[in-house]
Amino acid sequence: MDEINIKQLTLAVRTIAEEKNLPEETVLSVIEQAIAAAWRRDNGERDQEVRSELNVNDGTAVVYVGREVVEEVGSDAVEISLADAKKIKKDAVLGDIIEEKHEVTSFGRVAAQTAKQVVLQRLREAEREVVLEEYEDKIGTVVNGTVQRVEPRVIRVELGKATGIIPQSEQIQGEFYNVGSRIKVFIKDIERDNRGPQLILSRGNEQFVEYLFRQEVPELETGAVEIKAIAREAGRRTKLAVASTVPGVDPVGTFVGGHGTRVQAVMNEIGDMEKIDIITFDDNKEQFIKNALSPAEVSKVVINEKDKRATVYVNEDQQSIAIGRAGQNVRLASRLTGYELDIEQAAPTKATAPAPKKDIEDSLLDAVEESAE
Repeated sequence: MDEINIKQLTLAVRTIAEEKNLPEETVLSVIEQAIAAAWRRDNGERDQEVRSELNVNDGTAVVYVGREVVEEVGSDAVEISLADAKKIKKDAVLGDIIEEKHEVTSFGRVAAQTAKQVVLQRLREAEREVVLEEYEDKIGTVVNGTVQRVEPRVIRVELGKATGIIPQSEQIQGEFYNVGSRIKVFIKDIERDNRGPQLILSRGNEQFVEYLFRQEVPELETGAVEIKAIAREAGRRTKLAVASTVPGVDPVGTFVGGHGTRVQAVMNEIGDMEKIDIITFDDNKEQFIKNALSPAEVSKVVINEKDKRATVYVNEDQQSIAIGRAGQNVRLASRLTGYELDIEQAAPTKATAPAPKKDIEDSLLDAVEESAE
């Protein structure tokens, strides 16, 4: 393609629009940008203000080159003196942009290649934009996708028409993704940056777990039970605070399901490595904090409302359970309740003799069993 034939281009607008499922105005504007870029390449300078108009009816194009009216011209390409400007436009004043019109018929080879690149790149961007607009109203939902590519920092997932990425921060720790495997993903956001729009997906956020429970617990839809708060460290542990709005309905039992079927269905999706603690929400802050630290048994909670902190007293044998592996239990309980929790050892009272060793083992076994449920 040594030269661009403007007539051919105008005929191509409709064809491209139909093929790419884009509005004709979008394609027209893309081609006009390409003509302007090509003209600049053949006749102008890089900084010039160039725009073009394509006349679809007679297959002609004109290019307008804008120059600013200044007192002293530094560069002919972008500036024009007031005297010269008045020859083109009688009432020109300083600061005006004067446009000069140039007819365009064809371009040289290099300019033609420039135009072609611009068309292809802009059309790709426009296509992605149209596709992503369809996903705009799906933000906040979970869809099925296929793993397309596994890169060091992101997983690329195909969702039918569009492709999205799961950044490292949104992945489930320790989860392996195989190319071609089907996975569920939460559509978190559409990020728009210089490289064009990008669909951001997640499997590691709280909403993903909430969505999975909504699929398993019909009582959530009817409003008989509700999720009050979620704290999650994907791949490790999730704490869910739940409550019931109907007297006599056990919220924890509703979420766990008969023989643990409901919670198991969620774990099947996020992986058995992640433990799920379902605890009862309580309007009484102290009780809520006690529940949140489960499976540890708490002796006393002292709340400092001003600093949003609470000191939690536990017996010596419960301390490591309350803190959890690498501080995980207390960290998630803090996020769940909204209070910074400090675990302190309760002073042994005279009435209670130090607990025998066996109790420590028992309570550890209980804790293990509880977390395994």
